[in-house]
Amino acid sequence: MEFVDIKTPSLILDINRVRLNAERMSDVARRDHVRLRPHIKTHKCIEVARIQTAGHDGAITVSTLAEARAFARHGFSDITYAVPIERGKFASSIEILKSGVKLNLLTDDADTVKALDAAAGEAGVRFDVFVKIDCGTHRVGVEPHTEAAVEIPRTISDAANLSFAGILTHAGHSYDVRGRDAILEVARHERDVMVALAEKLRDQSIEVPTVSIGSTPTMSTIDHLDGIDEIRPGNYIFFDNFQATLGSCTFEDTALTVLAAVIHRDLFRNKLVIDAGAIALSKDRGPVGLDPGCGYGRVLDLDGSETGLRVTGLSQEHGEIEADDGATISRFKVGDRVRVLANHSCLTAAQHTHFNVLENGEIVDRWEIHRGW
Repeated sequence: MEFVDIKTPSLILDINRVRLNAERMSDVARRDHVRLRPHIKTHKCIEVARIQTAGHDGAITVSTLAEARAFARHGFSDITYAVPIERGKFASSIEILKSGVKLNLLTDDADTVKALDAAAGEAGVRFDVFVKIDCGTHRVGVEPHTEAAVEIPRTISDAANLSFAGILTHAGHSYDVRGRDAILEVARHERDVMVALAEKLRDQSIEVPTVSIGSTPTMSTIDHLDGIDEIRPGNYIFFDNFQATLGSCTFEDTALTVLAAVIHRDLFRNKLVIDAGAIALSKDRGPVGLDPGCGYGRVLDLDGSETGLRVTGLSQEHGEIEADDGATISRFKVGDRVRVLANHSCLTAAQHTHFNVLENGEIVDRWEIHRGW
């Protein structure tokens, strides 16, 4: 299949880069003897998850219960739902657990632990529950130095229908720094905070089966994982404009682009308009602090090479590309195709129904994306 035969906008997935990215993270897990439990929210795709988990035990991380159900239907049976559980999702979680899936939950709230214990007892099931720790992102999680960081694990351990699975964190603040040295500093802090907390809990006779960490930036730079049992990076499988600008990868590692058609050319204003707008690319502003001119994505040619252009504006179905002069703009005419390296591959992929799989310059397959909550 040729690019011209694919409707626009559509996702193009470079499968050779996906395989290389998967192998590099597998090497990190094998090097440090930790479980790799990749976060599949980046792609929500069965085929990609199989590439990520090849040679591992098949454990995955999800961000929605719909993802858990979809992947369970395709044979994935050890799943961590990595969003703090709340009462409205108890029934769905119990249903998934009863289907034969090992569904691990997480919380940072003592009252929720008690309510979940009661619901699990009434349903005749038992959940493994992680405590979410805030290692610096300040989004969700218990501060590691607080009393709650000990008392919530103890409450779970003492519950009749729950098992304490361990402690879990995500260094999302690694996206706020610049360069590999700065990322490594965050990665070491993420690791060391969690190892210290695990030791503190064990000193108080609370068994900690699993210490789980890992963002893509931190796991792409970490020097060692002593004291860690499990890593859960996700974006690494595709990377994106943000990760490459941040320093987690090179631009040659990025695997996902959006195929778009030029639908308007304005030589007077040095502007192109493409048919990929906010719904195709997302409105993620990307690495603005690192690259103020990043716009909404880098514009590549069909071979994936830089054009020097950026998507500078978005409406629902239109993407605007402006240049300082008309020389670059005049290279394109209405109907030409370009590929956009979006700022955030996770959000971009979630806008679409499928990937068009690119291998050695040819579109060879079409893989479904399992969306929803």
